[in-house]
Amino acid sequence: MVKVVKGLKTEWGTCSRTISLEHRGLALSYWNNTIAVGSESNDIIILDGVTGSQAAVLSGHTGWVNSLTFSSDGTSLVSGSHDKTVKLWDMQTGGVVKTFSGHTRRVWSVSISEDQTMIASGSADNKIHLWDIQTGECQCLIQQHDWVNHVSFSPTNTQHLLSVADGKVWQWNINGQQIAPTYDGFHSAFSPDGTHFVLCNEAVVTVQNSESREIVAEFHVANDDTRYCCFSPDGRLVAVAAGIAAYVWDISNSDPYLVETFIGHNNKINSIIFSSPFSLISASDDGSVKFWQIGGSSTDPVTTDLKSTPLTSAPIQSVSLQARDGIAISSDSDGVVKTWDILTGLYRSSFQTPVTPYCYRDAQMINSKVIFVWCENGKIHIWDTEKGELLQTMDTSECWGIRISGDGSKVFCLATGFIQALSMWTGECIGKVKLEMGENSYLDPLSVDGSRVWVRCEDSSTQGWDFGISGSPPKPLSNVSAGRPRLDFIGGTADQTSTPFRIMDRMTGRGVFQLSGRYGKFDQVQWDGQYLIVGYKSGEVLILDFHHVHPQ
Repeated sequence: MVKVVKGLKTEWGTCSRTISLEHRGLALSYWNNTIAVGSESNDIIILDGVTGSQAAVLSGHTGWVNSLTFSSDGTSLVSGSHDKTVKLWDMQTGGVVKTFSGHTRRVWSVSISEDQTMIASGSADNKIHLWDIQTGECQCLIQQHDWVNHVSFSPTNTQHLLSVADGKVWQWNINGQQIAPTYDGFHSAFSPDGTHFVLCNEAVVTVQNSESREIVAEFHVANDDTRYCCFSPDGRLVAVAAGIAAYVWDISNSDPYLVETFIGHNNKINSIIFSSPFSLISASDDGSVKFWQIGGSSTDPVTTDLKSTPLTSAPIQSVSLQARDGIAISSDSDGVVKTWDILTGLYRSSFQTPVTPYCYRDAQMINSKVIFVWCENGKIHIWDTEKGELLQTMDTSECWGIRISGDGSKVFCLATGFIQALSMWTGECIGKVKLEMGENSYLDPLSVDGSRVWVRCEDSSTQGWDFGISGSPPKPLSNVSAGRPRLDFIGGTADQTSTPFRIMDRMTGRGVFQLSGRYGKFDQVQWDGQYLIVGYKSGEVLILDFHHVHPQ
């Protein structure tokens, strides 16, 4: 769904990676290499589960996000917040599907049933609400005697749920009837097959059979501040967060034992979750998310990166897509050009160029070589990255945008009042068109298609020309939609995190995705109708695959 590429320096050892957050992480949820982090910034941070890099930010809550859970198929995310609401998010679009209002105090915990028909929410108002997802109405209200710190549906029985309130664990059916005695505990979680649940009660952790209530394992931790517990995806391991430490036990046989103790956070852990049978993720008040590897023989993808590249924080200055070749190319303000594999997200190669920061530039793979162009001091320079030598220099009066054509034969240069096409290899001016476009016009964030190029004008209109008509001047495209993706890029103010960019269906006007962040200017965005690539101020390169959300 979402892929993020970043040159990360991997910390080999027990903790494979640490991701720093601007605000402390309060909740975690995981599905198929996508990690959701609830934070005190009121936003939900989406991380790539393989690289650990930020993929998106979901904004909509007006209070801290305390609880998150993915639906069983990963298409939806449910969140609970200090703002007293529960929200259902569409993970394909990043938008809110429904907001459930009715709690009178902050929402501490949320859960979605396996059949995706119902959401349970527990609140500091001492109530559990069972919401009908289709209607948005509260189907059942369960009154407890104290704050409801945790709720969870059984993964196999949609009629059965657990709650934690007043230091006790309760079991209910969806009609609000208690169906078993209470147990002392401060957190509880079902196993993936629903046959067992784990209980944290201060320094004591127990695993019980869901039907017989028989205790099948019991552990003691040195720290009595147990806050969170969970099962591994295969049900073999149990993890518990206690203070700044996380503990993992193997319960797969009759003699359970402690497998790992993870210590690395410098403040209490708020949430933990398994991302595979061999890897654990934790979020802490210290403002970090850590990725832990369990056992020395782990084959989890986090620890088996085939490529690595030095950590860089240089802002990305240009990006380009060559989906037909399966690559993306980025250039940062230090002049480093990198290529990335679109399908795997892995770094492939890097080259140093003599470019200075903040000039217009572009790069493309031509005849198996990465060719880099940039404009500086009234000249367009063409550089062979592999040989490290200048191939061509062309004069231009000014440049406000530059792009290599899709077939690699031309360089399009945008200036005030005109756009021109120059031959990549001879420097000859192939054609020039006068424009009435305004100072804020820019090259449309499309992969230019051979001889055709589009300009997005200041009034939000789009103009297009074909420079490939032999012996004739450039011809304006009578239908600017021809050759352009049905899904359209609409940009916000690039330097402001509060102004997102959006992908819209041009035929229906329907929004299909929205992403916020400190991304670059329009030269740091490119869009071919399936893949969107964005360059970020942080040095990250984001690649989104929209194939699954194409309108029918």
